[in-house]
Amino acid sequence: MNYEAGMLDRQEQLGFEGEPARRGRRWLWIGLGAFVLIVIAAFLMMGRASDKPLPAAKGGKGQTQLQTVTVSAPGLQTISTIVTGTGSLAAKREMPVGVAGEGGIVTRVAVDAGSWVQKGQVLAVVDRSVQAQTAESLAAQIRVAEADAKLAQSNLERAEKLVGNGFISRADIDQKTAARDQALARVRVAKAQFAETQARNRRLDIRAPEAGLVLARLVEPGQIVSSGSGTLFRMAMGGEFELRTQLAESDVQKLRVGAPAEVTPVGTQLSFKGQVWQVSPVIDPTSRLGIARIALAYNPALRPGGFASARIVAGSVTAVILPQSAVQSDSQGNYVYILNDKDEAMRRDVKTGDVSDQGVRITSGLVGNERVVMTAGAFLNPGQKVIPQQLKK
Repeated sequence: MNYEAGMLDRQEQLGFEGEPARRGRRWLWIGLGAFVLIVIAAFLMMGRASDKPLPAAKGGKGQTQLQTVTVSAPGLQTISTIVTGTGSLAAKREMPVGVAGEGGIVTRVAVDAGSWVQKGQVLAVVDRSVQAQTAESLAAQIRVAEADAKLAQSNLERAEKLVGNGFISRADIDQKTAARDQALARVRVAKAQFAETQARNRRLDIRAPEAGLVLARLVEPGQIVSSGSGTLFRMAMGGEFELRTQLAESDVQKLRVGAPAEVTPVGTQLSFKGQVWQVSPVIDPTSRLGIARIALAYNPALRPGGFASARIVAGSVTAVILPQSAVQSDSQGNYVYILNDKDEAMRRDVKTGDVSDQGVRITSGLVGNERVVMTAGAFLNPGQKVIPQQLKK
């Protein structure tokens, strides 16, 4: 009896507690199903929305979005053709000075490197003690010869006075005349020998052949020099310098004598004005280079042997100049895009010249009044309509 009552009580307890749990699980499944239905409906709605046509642009019904490009009428500009090069500084006319006479011991050096000298100025003095004695001897011989000539002339004059009285024959007169002539000839010989010695003695001194600047002194007092001693001084005639710059064959063809140039030595910010005074008449067959020589006035900052750069104005030309972004290239060559009256891009083939800091020089294809696309040309097609935006200068 108690057992049946206990079983009945447990069934009532299980029934009371299991019903609410089953109802909770049911509502959970219902919520999950509703969420899945909502997600599926959202995907279906998005798919239908993507099938709708895009709204038309503001340009009109069915019109696509137009591209904006920058345009400008470049006009004509005058630009200078600049040729650049590097080279070494040197004397325009370098003069090596050595011994012109027989030489000897140098007793004094009168100048140093950097000195300005005049034509004929003594640069160094060579000992001439022996040569001076020789000159004195020859001078004495002149005086002896002149005395003999004077005596011969007197004898001839006395003989001529006696020939009329028959005391002197005509043959004696002839002899005395010959003796007088011989004495005068000996005077001339002695004077010539003396003049030769003086000239030799003057050549002992080392003198400047022309006015200019002494670049190097290669002799010192006490040094024995001769005609085989080589160069004792190096001079720049007139103090003029030059830059010898090597240029490519194509650049040499552009230059002319008298072209202005600007030279900047290495290690300084100073620039010196000059002009081309000689263009190489030949091109090196190996390097394909030619030499242009730029004349420069004297300046202490210009040192022969130093390195310098040069900018040479080879000429000027008036042409259309475009930025590099405006010029396009393909297998057919170089071209630009210009806009017609309908703002449509049209291809225009051009020929280009030199490229400088100012831009690309157009040698043919444009006259300068066209509306040229300056940017975004690489993204255009012929006939494409665009929105032009004027370039601000």
